[in-house]
Amino acid sequence: MAPCRREVTRGRAVAAGVRNRRWQAAVGLAVLAAATGGALSPPASADGAEPPGRPPGPVDFRTQCLPPQEAGLPPADGTSTARITVADPAPRVGDTVTVTYRLAATPAVNPRAGELPADVLTPTGRVLLAGAQSGEVTVVGTRRNEPVGEGGQLPAVTMTGTFTVTAPGETTLAPGGYTLHTGGPTVEDTVCTPAEAGAPPVSARLTATPLPAANLRSVALGAAQGTPGARVEVTGAGFAPGAVVTVAGRAGAAETADRAAATADAHGGVRAQLPVTDRSTTAVVAYEGAAWSARLGSGPAAYTVVEAAPPQPGTQQLSAVVEPGALAMTQTGEDVSLGAVPYGDGGAAPGRIATVTVKDARGGPAGWSLTGRVTDFTGPGGVRIPGASLSWTPACTAAPGSPSPCTPGSAGAVGPDGAVLASTPDAPLTGGTFTVDANVSLQVPPYTPPGGYTALLTLTLS
Repeated sequence: MAPCRREVTRGRAVAAGVRNRRWQAAVGLAVLAAATGGALSPPASADGAEPPGRPPGPVDFRTQCLPPQEAGLPPADGTSTARITVADPAPRVGDTVTVTYRLAATPAVNPRAGELPADVLTPTGRVLLAGAQSGEVTVVGTRRNEPVGEGGQLPAVTMTGTFTVTAPGETTLAPGGYTLHTGGPTVEDTVCTPAEAGAPPVSARLTATPLPAANLRSVALGAAQGTPGARVEVTGAGFAPGAVVTVAGRAGAAETADRAAATADAHGGVRAQLPVTDRSTTAVVAYEGAAWSARLGSGPAAYTVVEAAPPQPGTQQLSAVVEPGALAMTQTGEDVSLGAVPYGDGGAAPGRIATVTVKDARGGPAGWSLTGRVTDFTGPGGVRIPGASLSWTPACTAAPGSPSPCTPGSAGAVGPDGAVLASTPDAPLTGGTFTVDANVSLQVPPYTPPGGYTALLTLTLS
């Protein structure tokens, strides 16, 4: 079955062509309420990088804090002291990493004429990414503080957020700007912006390792059977260009004496003539390297050795061929409606994606990966909620009898860079039918303009 891509926005589908070995489905998400202010802008890239080798830890950076206009106070210039930490400094591509931004000191002061009460201060901020992965992470803190006297310096705060690792290698994390929001009878925002001349100081580093590449090697035979000594034409695909490929007979999990060699062309294709003389041969495989492996070998193509001697009277030889199928997915429904969020309070808008069914009938050694990514949510007047505000908790179940186990992706943010929804590993023989679901939640900031907000969630099977 040919894979296809489908996009659904506000309940209307748009055809988008055909894609080989990849199936994509897009689902519209809708929620009532959204966010305002700078935190709703799309992430910006962070340029520059610290010299390698600098240990992580607290950093100081020059900052200008602008009090709310109604306070009538001048800008506060000074030094912010911050430390960025990550929950996992050595993640894999596709993992969701939790980031903590601890602001130990700020030049910002109480913007009110009088004491600032306890537990009215809510911080938000940005962590800047550079190196292997660029962009920014939105972090948010809880509304908790000790009372601050008139003109007193605002207290230390802690903010957390998550992001999905999208590139292997070292990524640096640096503190960006932050906003100190004071609620209560009056609402004020003190906006603090780094005033450094160069790149922001790096406070943390992580080094990501890539996910193993899917094995797409396969072989097809010119004939499904032959007499002992017959030469069978073997056609292979998906091998490394220029690689030396061994074509061999198989009997179950063991190789037989039948063997030939070929060199993959510039497109990874292989053609070979394999003399099949071993009567125990029941299949043909091809592989790179000294021995077959699930990472560098093809799945078996069935072959039957037919005896040259005529059958005895009253006997018949029976043969059958199991043909490989395709990797495909289906999904029930299209649009997903998230729960409503009260204006002013903000909070989580929950929902659930439409159930996805993945069927792997290829019969080879390659596993599969189902990933998702989401655009920003767009609402009235073009106000946006970043796609990184949407998180999910995936679940995956393999049908009874499926050779492969199914592993759900990590719970965490989805975002425009994407995250793994579910996957199966490479193995000598893979396949099966799998049911994939996920609970989703959109974190809506307080005082979001009322209205409907939509985004596009795209699922990709490869």
